[in-house]
Amino acid sequence: MQRLMAQFFSQLAHSNAILVRVQATQGSVPREVGAWMAVFADSTVATVGGGRLELDAIAHARGLLHNPSLERLEHYPLGPSLGQCCGGQVSLAFTPVTAQDQAALALQLRPTQMPVALFGSGHVGTALVRVLSLLPVDLTWIDSRDQPFPPDLASSAHCEHSNPVQGAVAHLAPKSSVLIMSFSHAEDLDIVHACLLRQRTQGDLPFIGLIGSKTKWATFRHRLEARGFSAAELAHVTCPIGITGIHDKRPEVIAVAVAAQLLLLSA
Repeated sequence: MQRLMAQFFSQLAHSNAILVRVQATQGSVPREVGAWMAVFADSTVATVGGGRLELDAIAHARGLLHNPSLERLEHYPLGPSLGQCCGGQVSLAFTPVTAQDQAALALQLRPTQMPVALFGSGHVGTALVRVLSLLPVDLTWIDSRDQPFPPDLASSAHCEHSNPVQGAVAHLAPKSSVLIMSFSHAEDLDIVHACLLRQRTQGDLPFIGLIGSKTKWATFRHRLEARGFSAAELAHVTCPIGITGIHDKRPEVIAVAVAAQLLLLSA
């Protein structure tokens, strides 16, 4: 989303556009209220659903660029007339925008972002940051090692070195979903321990996910039980992480499975 916004504003600095937003919906529709698309004379940024709906919206927006008297609100039944079988209805608002509107647009189009804390900058962690950079996520990326975070990814996350690594848990944003995949099992265990302590006192970590196998979690569970955590508290930890049914172990595939699991949490 940040990349789309940056692309939109970069083009808007040189050309006026029409902002198309989904204002209301009824029944089955391709995008939710608030979804947007920027239409320029020769290009578009983002999408309001694709198909004939979007083609008609682009045509109307480009007409509005040249004729400001055209309607600013259009209603589209997604039936046979548009060649789309969703069956619902979409109302689109069309708003002319210029470079002077960027500050207001930044606030207006800012999505609700899920706070996510990712511990570990290894292969899976790096792959996961690439995926999460495309989603409405406010990401904090934490590692105990002094090695730099990948420079091409650092701008999409709040990067933080923490030693001991579990010390960062106390400072996480409320309602953070935590993903634990550090370079060592010892660190992973300490991070899980710190997360469970915070959850015990504050109850504000909706998801604690630990990378690894069922065998790894069985070992961790026994050690955490010895540290005084109850079965109910340990049930708050998800291990393995990622949606079920995907067995490919490549970092990129694991990253997609974990991102999908986070999206399910916010659905």
